[in-house]
Amino acid sequence: MKTSKAMLRRVSGQGMTEYIIIVALIAIAAIGVFTFFGQTAREQVAGMATELSGTDASTQITKAGSAATDAQGQANAAKGLGSYNGNTATTQ
Repeated sequence: MKTSKAMLRRVSGQGMTEYIIIVALIAIAAIGVFTFFGQTAREQVAGMATELSGTDASTQITKAGSAATDAQGQANAAKGLGSYNGNTATTQ
């Protein structure tokens, strides 16, 4: 009887450890996404907040569009280790 309680404790501890690892990986992925699309997300949230307050948010919407265009340009640029610092495209 005593061995089954110890085994049950180990199994539940293993499940908690797996859960913590999954949550950590999701947090790391979210940080990466917000790093890449951060400016666009901030401008969109600012636009929604402004519209919810009852005022015109065309400035924030325009900024969100230009930030998305900049992000798309960065995503399409050819990059290598030589352009890692500064986030600029390499010429090939």
